[in-house]
Amino acid sequence: MKNSEPTNKSDSQQAKNNTDVFVAREADWRIGAVVYQVIVDRFAPSQYLENKLNLYPSPKQLNEWQQDPIHGQYLEDEKLWSHEIQFWGGDLASVTNKVEYLHCLGIDVLYLNPIHLAYTNHKYDALDYQQVSPEYGTRADVKTLADELHSKGMKLVLDGVFNHMGQNADIFKQALHNTDSEYRHWFSFSEEYEHGYLAWEQAANLPELNLENEHVREHVYGAPNSVVQSYLNNEGIDGWRLDVAFDIGPKYLSELTEAAQIAKSDALVVCEIWNYPNDWFPAIDAIMNFSLREIILRTVQGDASVNVARQMLLTLFDTAHYEHLLKSWIVLDNHDTPRLKTLLADNWQQQMAQVLQFTLPGAPNIYYGVEAGMKGGHDPEMRGPMQWQNAQPGNIEFDWLQQLITMRRQLRALRVGDFRLVIADQLLAFERFTDQVQDTTIVVINPTNNQLTESIMLTNSMLMQGSKVSDLLGTLAEPIEIFSGFLRLTVPAQSSVVLTLIEQPAFHYSPYKRVINPAS
Repeated sequence: MKNSEPTNKSDSQQAKNNTDVFVAREADWRIGAVVYQVIVDRFAPSQYLENKLNLYPSPKQLNEWQQDPIHGQYLEDEKLWSHEIQFWGGDLASVTNKVEYLHCLGIDVLYLNPIHLAYTNHKYDALDYQQVSPEYGTRADVKTLADELHSKGMKLVLDGVFNHMGQNADIFKQALHNTDSEYRHWFSFSEEYEHGYLAWEQAANLPELNLENEHVREHVYGAPNSVVQSYLNNEGIDGWRLDVAFDIGPKYLSELTEAAQIAKSDALVVCEIWNYPNDWFPAIDAIMNFSLREIILRTVQGDASVNVARQMLLTLFDTAHYEHLLKSWIVLDNHDTPRLKTLLADNWQQQMAQVLQFTLPGAPNIYYGVEAGMKGGHDPEMRGPMQWQNAQPGNIEFDWLQQLITMRRQLRALRVGDFRLVIADQLLAFERFTDQVQDTTIVVINPTNNQLTESIMLTNSMLMQGSKVSDLLGTLAEPIEIFSGFLRLTVPAQSSVVLTLIEQPAFHYSPYKRVINPAS
């Protein structure tokens, strides 16, 4: 069941000075986590590849690991594109072998693209939710992976594709060819539909499930042995990311979330919803925050002025259920978008977008290969095999991501803190803060082509006169003194600053000696 929590800005404001709120946020693994997304087929080469060559029969194709994916041709007989059935051979065992890598990188949550039995490489055309695709392994392998992650203090989230299945699913073929089949009403058939049945986005390979049928809902999430509940109970996974959740709708999403949290009280249900998030809460725990993604990208690309970005951020965090946004994933790129290095041509834009991803409220969602500097355009180019030779210290992208993850793990306010804008002119500045004044973190970005010098006003009344802050990113060489709630700083063009209080030695006088938190 859902926990009781603030559901609007006024509730959040009332809770700002309540220590219990921040303690509860810290105890909730879903809040502020660093998420790492993996396509199992493309993440790590399988050590068992020669033993499973028979799992890729023609017209499927198994490629060499270093081969890049390219757009194929439409296969009329298969009702899909040839690049949808090209494979690289990764499996759950090879992912499990990389858990130590993820742990050292600082990852909190591993999110896997679909692993259910399916015909294609992307697995969004499930044949049987209760089985794992044999190219990937078995449900026992899922449990092994979950156990290994848990031993390192990490969590596992699976991708649930519950709006539609694949045309090759046995239950769909029964329903299609036999009007008396018990599964006939699991799908929607009519001569009015292009293919004779309702299909997602008119794709013949993706017949939609009829969620209005209670038997479908029981199978997917309602029963203890349902797909959603059984993977939580039996394999020990920790949550579900729901594909095209906007198609499922708030009513059924609410039921699914409740069912998941019956199986595991702190299970995460995070939804692919590209819309503005407000009215989707509290039916679900979290969204993939594409609205915030647009604000970030438009700001660093210059499509939105700093003033407009301020208003967008203020509106988003003022109206869209802050507690849920803290659990929501901040996505810059994934399997449906061009990769960050392709999307943003300039290195400073990439780095500034990532600074915002790691400092704004929410859970940063890292797409595998970002740390290796991987490029990739539209489908299927952004789904290339992991380039392990570049995923190591010394590579600029790897070192930068490691720095951001380390910074976030060290700064409590970035993980669980509240948000408020800092009054500035041409700079975009905001503060993340908690009940502890020493947690205060001030983020300033300058996406313009000009060096900017400004006095910015901080409204945190517990930031003491004469205190100094320093920049963790190294953009500013010297500490800056707080004077009557103001900071005067010079920020180079196209750069970012993350400021934290400088701690004084214990034997020095400190104006903070009786300030434990803003409520005291």
